[in-house]
Amino acid sequence: MAFAFEKLIVYQKAISYGDCICAITENFPGGYGFLSDQLNQTSVSIAANIAEGNGRFTIPDRRNFFMIARGSVQECVALLEIGFRRKLIALDIHRQRRSGLEEISKMLSGLINGLGNRKA
Repeated sequence: MAFAFEKLIVYQKAISYGDCICAITENFPGGYGFLSDQLNQTSVSIAANIAEGNGRFTIPDRRNFFMIARGSVQECVALLEIGFRRKLIALDIHRQRRSGLEEISKMLSGLINGLGNRKA
């Protein structure tokens, strides 16, 4: 792994999460392209912001990107729920993906809180 962020478990989980979401949304009917696009963008944004934040030099910059990643997690929760209610996502898949989001959110909170213990 050439980049430090690739070693972060939260990054690895976020990449896997985004990949799973892309696979799920491939089967959305044509009339739900807007939901598919939004869910894909938001899920990919989690890993992208972790990577970008890790490349920043100052703690406030890092914190900002990690908080954006955490915000994308929250957005995914809402989009998953809509997909579930529209019967585009099965109950078991919904529960698995939601559980994955909870785990990623907790890990991001730990990453953000850990920044407070470091010197700039």
